[in-house]
Amino acid sequence: MNIFADFEQRVRTAVESTLAAMDISGADLSRIAVEPPRDPSHGDLATNAAMVLAKPLQKKPRELAEAIAARLGEDPDIDAVEIAGPGFINLRVSPGFWTGHLADLLAAGPAYGRGPSTGRKVNVEYVSANPTGPMHVGHCRGAVVGDSIANLLAFAGHDVVKEYYVNDAGEQVNVLARSAFLRYREAMGEAIGDIPAGLYPGDYLKPVGHALAIRHGDKLLAMDEAEWLPLVKDFAIDAMMMMIRDDLKLLGITHEVFFSERALHAVPEGAKASRIHLAIEDLREKGFVYQGALPPPKGQLPEDYEDREQTLLRSTEVGDDMDRPLVKSNGSFTYFAADVAYFADKFRRGFDEMVFVLGADHGGYVKRLEAVARAISGGAAHSDVVLCQLVKLYRNGEPVKMSKRSGDFVTLAEVVEEVGRDPVRFMMLFRKSDAPLDFDFQKVTEQSKDNPVFYVQYAHARARSVVRQAEGEGIVEAEADADLLSLLSDEGEIGLIRKLAEYPRLVLSAAEAKEPHRLAFYLYDVAQAFHAQYNRGRDVPGLRFVNRDEPRLTQARLGLVRAVASVVASGLQLIGVDAPEEMR
Repeated sequence: MNIFADFEQRVRTAVESTLAAMDISGADLSRIAVEPPRDPSHGDLATNAAMVLAKPLQKKPRELAEAIAARLGEDPDIDAVEIAGPGFINLRVSPGFWTGHLADLLAAGPAYGRGPSTGRKVNVEYVSANPTGPMHVGHCRGAVVGDSIANLLAFAGHDVVKEYYVNDAGEQVNVLARSAFLRYREAMGEAIGDIPAGLYPGDYLKPVGHALAIRHGDKLLAMDEAEWLPLVKDFAIDAMMMMIRDDLKLLGITHEVFFSERALHAVPEGAKASRIHLAIEDLREKGFVYQGALPPPKGQLPEDYEDREQTLLRSTEVGDDMDRPLVKSNGSFTYFAADVAYFADKFRRGFDEMVFVLGADHGGYVKRLEAVARAISGGAAHSDVVLCQLVKLYRNGEPVKMSKRSGDFVTLAEVVEEVGRDPVRFMMLFRKSDAPLDFDFQKVTEQSKDNPVFYVQYAHARARSVVRQAEGEGIVEAEADADLLSLLSDEGEIGLIRKLAEYPRLVLSAAEAKEPHRLAFYLYDVAQAFHAQYNRGRDVPGLRFVNRDEPRLTQARLGLVRAVASVVASGLQLIGVDAPEEMR
């Protein structure tokens, strides 16, 4: 169903025949690719075959291209072969091929573009916000990007698990517990005054304090911090994770696994050591852990710099910029040590690839996580870090002020509740994730071409409306076989089929590159092509999708309309957006 993969094989067959005639064998054909030409006027497909083979075969690119073109010209589905520049080969495909492909698309239905099972297990970890408060709009972007990547990878044929790493170890959850305890004292009738610096000030902790008062009464007031801290901490973490899950549900996001960081530090019953300790010892046996001192950082030394021997990961041997500390001076594990153990746990669970969707401030994690993957798996598994830049909120062009509920940021829930899930999810992808994003509340809800989510959803609703119109005219859809669809001959109709035929390749490339914005852009292009053809029918009655005087042609065009609706619905589903039947 992937026409680019289909024609890539045809090109390779033509190349093999060409080289055989030249008494050449054993050539490496792996770099041959077939892609859409940058300029559509150059043809339907383009291949680099002659360009990548000329140098190793010591041939002139254009002469080799002419020989390959002669073979390709024998293909009945190819109407014309043209050589451009130094040796690129452009192909023009017959209209009959496109209408035949449309029949295949319609027969596949929702499965169109879905890849065969690869057997590859992929773990996609995303969001993983500290359980210290409600999610903010920055988390929102990572959530949408991660969820869409996971959906794309699954559609491409991989076995995917969506995972959330709960950062429930470390000082930040102790701060959470102290903040919740302050609200507990408030719920017990104490005047707490201003929230002390260093504690979380948001009103979202008031219900937690009230719930603690109901559960424990005044018992916690009589306890020392060492006694109440673990009780309040567990309660507060559970409450925050429930809030986070509810926030994610607003976006239609659910994770299959919630992994606790504390599980890495704990010593399981019957075990002698924690998972972190075991991971470090395993790497020590492999020669990646040693005792040594790190060189001082470049520039002025920080006041807390210590020239001392410590436990280090020899990560420079596997691609990192520097070796990384695993144990602090007080004997506790570093945060990076937990990262090492976490990756080891994922590898033990059988994952071949680990995708981490992180904020742009985690750019330094890219090389270190890649190094950890090589050290732990010996190259059998790898990590892929996707960075998400900041989101700036605007209303009518003016920056949005901070939230009263959170204390210092706008919450995800507030954004979704104001504009709806669909605009949020689509617009979070309508720019590459590593580029900053401006989100204007007014623009994402206006019903115009300038609002991409409305424009794409309207394409699906309009397609369904065309089908209903035909039924109202007494024209019902017929089986869209190749014979019926061969009636489609207008350049706009063929161009629309050509755009739909890009979908399988687009989904695969977006999944491989972990770039779901490609799908959002593609859906906008499909919508643009469909709306343009619809509007042509307004100017030229003979091009209308529904024409009572041409029932067979109308039935063929209904097949094209249904294909548009199917591809748009499939793409929207992958990015978590509804495909409405009608829009008012």
